[in-house]
Amino acid sequence: MKGSRVLIVEDEKKIAEIVKAYLEKEGFDVTVAGTGTKAISSLKDGFDLVILDLMLPDMSGEDICKTIRKDSDIPIIMLTAKNEEEDKIKGLGAGADDYVVKPFSPREVTARVKALLRRTGKKSLARFNNGDLVIDSEKFKVIKGGADIVLTPTEFKLLKCLAEHPEQVFSRLQLVNVILGYDYEGYDRTIDAHVKNIRHKIEDNQKNPSYIKTVHGVGYKFIGSIDED
Repeated sequence: MKGSRVLIVEDEKKIAEIVKAYLEKEGFDVTVAGTGTKAISSLKDGFDLVILDLMLPDMSGEDICKTIRKDSDIPIIMLTAKNEEEDKIKGLGAGADDYVVKPFSPREVTARVKALLRRTGKKSLARFNNGDLVIDSEKFKVIKGGADIVLTPTEFKLLKCLAEHPEQVFSRLQLVNVILGYDYEGYDRTIDAHVKNIRHKIEDNQKNPSYIKTVHGVGYKFIGSIDED
């Protein structure tokens, strides 16, 4: 992980320099871009992760994120000054992998960077609960108890999203926008139907699930334990 290249896209110099200093202390190679235009131009140099501010002087963080996602799956952490769910949804819907709300601790950002690089740096094959569940992102394949499981593309994306963020609670609306797109106009309870279908296929006991847990009044989270390599 040390030596990984991180691009910070932030127009507030003080914030950018503090985060840069913390990351460099941990061995990261850090570059700062103060505008969206400079950030997009800098990406050709190759980076392992982007920390992207939602509010920039020349273009929005969502637009930059969408531009990056057209050509790259590089991990993106979105910075937002607002704690509103709508802002978080916009960031995730545009393609961000994680978000941090200002004001934040530089240590928290550093921890998020490390965690995201660990997740995205792993092989496409992820095993959970001592091999009981296997998710192969490259082949779009799921194996449960040694048997192939057939999931629809939406079900696969939903399961993969939850599994990549263990213990993180997602609201139904967040999942709608991450899985189906920010412009999707469908009812957010659609997620309940997809979760029900996934549980039917991967849970031994749907009333006491081992993988997707309902957080009442909020949404869902993934509770399976990933197997260490």
